[in-house]
Amino acid sequence: MKVSEIREKFLKYFESKGHTIVPSSSLVPGNDPTLLFTNSGMVQFKDVFTGQETRNYTRATTSQRSVRAGGKHNDLENVGYTARHHTFFEMLGNFSFGDYFKRDAIHYAWELLTTVYKLPVDRLWVTVYHEDDEAYDIWAKEIGVPTERIIRIGDNKGARYASDNFWQMADTGPCGPCSEIFYDHGPEVWGGPPGSPEEDGDRYIEIWNLVFMQFERDSDGVMHPLPKPCVDTGMGLERIAAVLQHVHSNYEIDLFESLIKAAARETGCSDLTNNSLKVIADHIRACAFLVVDGVIPSNEGRGYVLRRIIRRALRHGYKLGQSKPFFHRLVNDLVQQMGAAYPELANNADRVGRVLLQEEERFGETLENGMRILDEALANLKSGQTLDGQTLFMLYDTYGFPVDLTADICREKSIEVDMVGFDEAMGKQRDQARAAGRFKSVDGLHYEGDQTVFHGYDALAWEAAVVALYVDGTPVDEIAAGQSAVVVLDETPFYAESGGQVGDAGEIVTEAGQFVVSDTQKIQAGVFGHHGELTRGSLKVGQSVKAKVDTLRRARTVRNHSATHLMHKALREVLGAHVQQRGSLVDPDKTRFDFAHDAPMTAEQIAEVEEIVNREILANEPTDARIMAFDDAVKSGAVALFGEKYGDTVRVLDIGSSRELCGGTHVTRTGDIGLFKIVSESGVAAGVRRVEAITGDNVLHWAQSLNATAAHIASMVKSTVSDAANRVAQLQEQLKSAERELAQTKAKMSAGAGAALADQAQVVAGIRVLAHDVVGADPKGLRAMVDQLKDKLQSGVVVLATVTDDKVSLVAGVTKDLMDRVKAGDLLAHVATQVGGKGGGRPDMAMGGGTEPAKLATALQSVPAWVQTKIQG
Repeated sequence: MKVSEIREKFLKYFESKGHTIVPSSSLVPGNDPTLLFTNSGMVQFKDVFTGQETRNYTRATTSQRSVRAGGKHNDLENVGYTARHHTFFEMLGNFSFGDYFKRDAIHYAWELLTTVYKLPVDRLWVTVYHEDDEAYDIWAKEIGVPTERIIRIGDNKGARYASDNFWQMADTGPCGPCSEIFYDHGPEVWGGPPGSPEEDGDRYIEIWNLVFMQFERDSDGVMHPLPKPCVDTGMGLERIAAVLQHVHSNYEIDLFESLIKAAARETGCSDLTNNSLKVIADHIRACAFLVVDGVIPSNEGRGYVLRRIIRRALRHGYKLGQSKPFFHRLVNDLVQQMGAAYPELANNADRVGRVLLQEEERFGETLENGMRILDEALANLKSGQTLDGQTLFMLYDTYGFPVDLTADICREKSIEVDMVGFDEAMGKQRDQARAAGRFKSVDGLHYEGDQTVFHGYDALAWEAAVVALYVDGTPVDEIAAGQSAVVVLDETPFYAESGGQVGDAGEIVTEAGQFVVSDTQKIQAGVFGHHGELTRGSLKVGQSVKAKVDTLRRARTVRNHSATHLMHKALREVLGAHVQQRGSLVDPDKTRFDFAHDAPMTAEQIAEVEEIVNREILANEPTDARIMAFDDAVKSGAVALFGEKYGDTVRVLDIGSSRELCGGTHVTRTGDIGLFKIVSESGVAAGVRRVEAITGDNVLHWAQSLNATAAHIASMVKSTVSDAANRVAQLQEQLKSAERELAQTKAKMSAGAGAALADQAQVVAGIRVLAHDVVGADPKGLRAMVDQLKDKLQSGVVVLATVTDDKVSLVAGVTKDLMDRVKAGDLLAHVATQVGGKGGGRPDMAMGGGTEPAKLATALQSVPAWVQTKIQG
């Protein structure tokens, strides 16, 4: 019985018992922020079990995709080396929400296993919680399981309810006893029954767990009977498949057999028992479904776990000798195995492949260089020895080789890793960087003075003094007219670029001089550098100046910045809480915002975001900025929009309904933004979208330009602006009609040309053969011509070609009576390879092309001889 049949029989069985088949939920939990990934079937029903949600059914059954590869539930290190560990697995389950309880749950499980799946009853063992006499009696007296195969499992360490057979959601809340079903693989496999000293062996394998939620535990540990007890069961699809397919390891079931063969194909490994192939076969499932559910490789959270799994698979491919991208090519094999059960996988196969390929290409060079260095280091070590922390750090810092991957490789060779030494080396580097930062800026400017006092939140002009001047990175005491320089002031109203907002421009003036500021950047943390050119006079260190910000540029910038906050919140409302900022740029012309999302925004979604933001603008609420302790700010619901590094105190900004941590400059009231318009939405990377928007007078200018364009189009199609769309549609229909007439004319001409060509066929080995270059033909028309020529010749072989834009198009045809000796696909491949291309098709018809038209004549001349060889052979 194949995996797909096992899954379907499970769901259909419980559907016949009144259960609603509920689709698998996402691997990213939507109702439990404490979980990194969905790791069991009950996760999507958690709120139902706790009474926070009700549904229109009381019985449900699922095949839930699950991942255990990060956080508390992490099986990653064992995957590929044991019989039953996976990063990704499917959990079959049936659930009762206050409907049936122990008796029905036990009877359903037994009937499915013994009647539907036809497992031998003498191979099945069960466990119950040692106090659960009710479950024990059902198994013994109603089902008829011999008492010697029913095992009571007690509490651990003497604490009541601290048992493997007592389940609880948390320290408080729903909980209850559970009953597990085990399969005996036979005496030839070592191990003892559950509860025995040899229970960790592989003979008796748990296949199903029936959880009976019948209590509510309060904060004092007191158990209160639930008014409506519930049932939550889970059976690993891979485990039950191994039992039903009479194999011991999950990696021997049909699904993994296919994926392992695919991994072998792509890596060139002929040993199908190689553990690396098992790792790759397992990891393609986890990676593909994580990408389907919106996770993209990154350096944090779920994205980091995904990146780690991908890189682990690539490293095992490297072990097998495959240093080129290969992992993404397994997606189609996975779709063949699981696409029918999970259409979302099939529908997103191309995107999944692109994401994996991008990560493969990114990591390829890192892997090759890092493995070379690591192999050299490990060559001098024996099992049980330790790889030093300095080498760990050098691999990480110089070659970008992840520490956990190094540890994974060492673990396989029984070599320890010196994590203490690694942490010391990392700390030393941080200290050196911190010390260097006190004296040297990111621009290479040496500065040892006080930090700049910023007044730009409340003022756009300020009296200040010049404390440093730099020309071409060198400190000077004075600059003259015409020189470009960087000016450091003791105080300034100029905002230095940070958090996605560009730096201010303006001027620094004295009685006799003017320095035009084109940009403001931080040359150190807290030290502002004013970049620009002295247009007249001179400027000296110590001189008093007046710093004046370009007010129009600043006003446009703050409108865009404030709108970005409102837009970010609106995007999360419209698209979902998974939206996270991936980059931003706020300048006077626009706001550009990159965010994590797995699909293009629809026109309706864009319109909804615009409506939400403009509604906030029209409300004209005042903005409010406060300095708060970081912990207090987070507790208040503030979020970090631009991913800045925060200290103990932070600036919390309230704009409309948005509350975020931000050090940028903003409008006084939301109404100051004026108007908000999204002008573009696009993809910039796998799983990352980009929105560009404008505000205020920029929206007015955009609308005026758009109106002018519309008026120009209307005049071109001789229509009014309001009727221009209808007029364009009419012209398009006329164009399509003309194109159809042209196509019909070409078809008639091709038919005539085809009839004329039939007379040019030559006889080869008793067969009529025609190979011809049809000058000026439409590539699409070649196939029709070949069909016509086959009908005309009745028995023969035809190859037609045409050249368009330096590209060769080829079509080959063979009549039915000759297909046993001449195949059109083989013939086309023979011609196409000679003109730098390829092609293929059915035995009677094949199509292809090439990129070397200069070789076409010779290629066509070779057709008769090739046909003669086939016929005579």
